[in-house]
Amino acid sequence: MTRVTYYTATTLDGFLADEHDSLDWLFTQDTDADGPMGYTGFIAGIGAMVMGATTYQWLLDHAAATGEPWGYDIPCWVFTHRSFPEAEGDVRFVGGGVEEVWPEVVAGAAGRDVWVVGGGDLAAQWALAGHLDRLVVSIAPVTLGAGRPLFPRPFDLRLVDLARNGDLLCATYDVVGPRG
Repeated sequence: MTRVTYYTATTLDGFLADEHDSLDWLFTQDTDADGPMGYTGFIAGIGAMVMGATTYQWLLDHAAATGEPWGYDIPCWVFTHRSFPEAEGDVRFVGGGVEEVWPEVVAGAAGRDVWVVGGGDLAAQWALAGHLDRLVVSIAPVTLGAGRPLFPRPFDLRLVDLARNGDLLCATYDVVGPRG
């Protein structure tokens, strides 16, 4: 059965990025991709991914600055109303809601899981549609005071697991449902 997981990192005060969409705070953290709740083990089970336009733009800008190619060989749906240049890899731009693309995303995952890459508002939309199963979050010992929130909707979560990976406190939560 395909599960949908929002796998991300956040600051201690609950921000994914600063007001300028910078992730500089994240790249200074000591973490092991092969460690507890690390990226290597997570991505091995992923068959498709979804992301918002701001996250996709950040990936494009990062690739342009570093010269790195598109890093994924799985289908990716970008939820956007913006225009982007022709994409590298299997990237599909969609302007509709979660329910409209849900069957296509599940089919694209080919029996594996789906990763909600970001942002927080998109993850919350997946949760409101009843399609977000898990939140796996690495919490960094940094505060920003403002920025892009981790999950900007009131939801109940159930703690499933905790671990430490270098500087990061890692937690896995099941999504219970909206509050109220």
